[in-house]
Amino acid sequence: MKKLLTFIIFLAGYFCIGQQLTYKPINPAFGGDTFNYQWLLSSANAQNSFTDPSADLGNDESSLEAFAENLNRQILSQLSRSLFQTQLGDGLQEGNFSFGSLALEIYDSAEGLVINILDTDTGEQTQIIVPN
Repeated sequence: MKKLLTFIIFLAGYFCIGQQLTYKPINPAFGGDTFNYQWLLSSANAQNSFTDPSADLGNDESSLEAFAENLNRQILSQLSRSLFQTQLGDGLQEGNFSFGSLALEIYDSAEGLVINILDTDTGEQTQIIVPN
């Protein structure tokens, strides 16, 4: 009986199949599948209970203040449009122009029409190239 039990244990051990354990990460930052990114991000956002305190700063404005700000933007836009129209005419012409603290230099080059804008107060400069 003892030999039969030993034989059955040996036979069961012989037919047992094992496999190697492998680990595959889920997070794409650590080598996981890149398609998991959106799922991980939405899961993290759903669990996030923190709020940004600076996000509420823009919501304190009343309807009257918003209307005044919008009206101010429209008036300044119309004013700048009329200034450009009187200074530059119907189109952009070569030359140097000044609008308050902005200095414009417009000239034609091989690349196209080049517009250099310099803020004389801060020293910031921007270049716009309109291709031919």
